[in-house]
Amino acid sequence: MAPGITTDNTKMTFVPSRNDEPPTLYQGLNETELQAKTQKFLLNYGTKFNKDVICGSKGLYVYTVSGHKVLDWTSGQMSCLLGHGHPEIVKVIADHAASLDHLFSGMVSPPVISLGERLSSLLPPGLDKAFFLSTGGESNEAAIKMAKVYTGKFEIVGLGASWHGVTAQALGTQYHFGRKGQGPLMPGMLMLPAPNSYRSIFRRPDGSYDWEAEMEYGWNMVDMQSCGSLAAVIVECIQSSAGMHVLPPGYLAALKRHCEKRGMLLIVDEAQTGVGRCGDIMAITHENVVPDILTLSKTLGNGLPLSAVVTSAEIERVCIERDYCFYTTHVNDPLPAAVGDKVLEIVVRDQLVHHSREMGVILHVALNKLKEKYACIGDVRGRGLMAGVEIVESRETKAPAIALGKAIGDRAYELGVWANLSSHPSFGGTFRIAPPITITKQQLLSGLKVLEKAFATTPGTMPL
Repeated sequence: MAPGITTDNTKMTFVPSRNDEPPTLYQGLNETELQAKTQKFLLNYGTKFNKDVICGSKGLYVYTVSGHKVLDWTSGQMSCLLGHGHPEIVKVIADHAASLDHLFSGMVSPPVISLGERLSSLLPPGLDKAFFLSTGGESNEAAIKMAKVYTGKFEIVGLGASWHGVTAQALGTQYHFGRKGQGPLMPGMLMLPAPNSYRSIFRRPDGSYDWEAEMEYGWNMVDMQSCGSLAAVIVECIQSSAGMHVLPPGYLAALKRHCEKRGMLLIVDEAQTGVGRCGDIMAITHENVVPDILTLSKTLGNGLPLSAVVTSAEIERVCIERDYCFYTTHVNDPLPAAVGDKVLEIVVRDQLVHHSREMGVILHVALNKLKEKYACIGDVRGRGLMAGVEIVESRETKAPAIALGKAIGDRAYELGVWANLSSHPSFGGTFRIAPPITITKQQLLSGLKVLEKAFATTPGTMPL
């Protein structure tokens, strides 16, 4: 029987690998020397490097040169959906590196065809045809250009706390970080208020979040600013980089109605939410909303550079007539496509969407219990195996406690769990938790126990 699968008379069930022995590829190195070379030779690209040098990754763990084993609760950069070094993914990479790796961009290959077929079969009608690129920013760039070509208009609306990439058009649609220091951005980029049930000033008389009023206010602002060339809205169903803010129920459907009213397309960016992470095969499935264009990345490649743009045959037809072009060196490359095809096969075969939903329930119940114990936790949010834990100075003022959050995160890392803290002030000081969806109940509970110990042993967490 293949690793990872067990059967009874009725169904297949996921069983994870128990082999968590550290890999030996880069053992025996001098960490102090490596840190010095990091400072000397590596160019800063907008973030400080963590002190530890990582020499290996296996399953749900990463290993430092100094020998520290850490449970990876961010799946690398929210990408290793099936964990590090999954044996079937490793085999696909090795086979295609040896036999079918990279081709002329106008050539097509079996893994690309298979991935297109498998992906479209998992999506609702209207998302019928795909092509494949390398990064999430690239796929969003391609989607925005497609919307402009299709509609003949150029204004793009984004949400105030989204992250869509750092290329020109993708960057133009994100407003909380990365926009400064480069002069004018793309023209025609407009903003809706970021849905934030914890902090929004839009409240009903009973104090509950009034996202409908906030959305109407935002669209009024957009309509006043628009020069009459509104082409598309781009949105994440969970705004991860902003602190794991989930769109309110009904928000995505209302957004699509606003788009239809104005002759705009709806683009949904599922870089982090797609392929089972949130307890549904796609986040749009949870909302039962079909966008005009869907973009995928991160989780689709399990850590390899792979992204997708998916749309309808009708949008493709019009774009062909209008000479749409997004021709890149690595478009539809066979090796990453084969990996994406295998990722989708494993997720469906091993019932990992259901597994993610079940583990997500355990995760969120435990995090909310932790909130009941520590007053520094202002909010817990998310869905499935995506969770945000916001650290505050006071529940009354909701002032972010970024230094405290960093201290808790450092302590958790010391104890063996990596949970990324969005420490930039615009991100609000929120732990972003997104482990591989292959995580077992035992591994999840073990990580939660470590996280609770981090809160218990860090000064200033305000035990209740």
